[in-house]
Amino acid sequence: MPIQIVRDNITDMKVDAIVNAAGPSLLGGGGVDGAIHRAAGPGLLAECRTLGGCETGQAKLTGAYQLPCKYVIHTVGPIWKGGCCGEQALLESCYTASLRLAWENGCETVAFPLISSGAYGYPKDQALQTAMETVGRFLLDHDMTAYIVIFDREAYRIGEKLFADITAYIDQRYVDEHLERPDEQARRRQAALESQMDEAFPLPGPCPVAGIASPAPPPLAAVMSLKEALSRLDEGFSKTLLRLIDEKGMTDAQCYKKANIDRKLFSKIRSNPIYRPSKPTVLAFAVALELPLDETEALLKRAGFALSHSNKFDIIVEFFISNGIYDILTINEALFAFDQPLLGG
Repeated sequence: MPIQIVRDNITDMKVDAIVNAAGPSLLGGGGVDGAIHRAAGPGLLAECRTLGGCETGQAKLTGAYQLPCKYVIHTVGPIWKGGCCGEQALLESCYTASLRLAWENGCETVAFPLISSGAYGYPKDQALQTAMETVGRFLLDHDMTAYIVIFDREAYRIGEKLFADITAYIDQRYVDEHLERPDEQARRRQAALESQMDEAFPLPGPCPVAGIASPAPPPLAAVMSLKEALSRLDEGFSKTLLRLIDEKGMTDAQCYKKANIDRKLFSKIRSNPIYRPSKPTVLAFAVALELPLDETEALLKRAGFALSHSNKFDIIVEFFISNGIYDILTINEALFAFDQPLLGG
């Protein structure tokens, strides 16, 4: 782990290997295949001529020549024939065979196009789902980073019902938040702040002797010294996370891989009790631990964050957690579709 969806030109990716959605001859063509051959130069075509072609669902490896990566892995995706001719199994095989070649050749990073989703006609939402699930399964047992490279917004699509459901959920929350007048928002924020202060520093109760006014509140320093304040600090994010992992009966590796988090980043969190994670990292762990919404918000507070209905990213993640959907790859597909940051990484 992790797996990321990025919008880029695959020929510009500085990774160990890029995957070419090739034709059976491996001799170049249109789309991604043609772009990779043009960027690599004639040396790539010369080497491909020696390979004897490639069967659908299989993969072969060459040098990268003028590309900024080390290798090009060529795989032949299935032509869409309605979904009844083994297309999904063949597409899964493309990703698995490519990843095995990358792993066997010492690659730590690999970038894929959305195989078969162009001229071969594979429905884009199904092509993406197959890519994410197949690559995700492989990475559970292999420490690699994989990228699904989308060239432009038109080349990307999630399921229409999911898109509509998320859009409706955003509309119910995000629009109302932004229709509120700025002065009303300011008053609400001030009231929330004052409420928090009242909880932290309560005023003394009424004087028990009738007729005698309550004394003025003591200065802040007298209410709570620095030493007292520090002694009341809540459990930090790192300690809370490790406790939750144990309570869920998970291993560290199971948790950070399910969270789409790199092993090196998790190591930093584990070794540093005061580590300050990013908001997407906290939410990635909340999803991996399958925390309900209230426990997710509590974990966010440990890192100094909160969910907000003025933020589409927050609302989309809230939508999935509220509906009990804890597949981080599905969540990231949706976040990418709405042009938001991804979880984990």
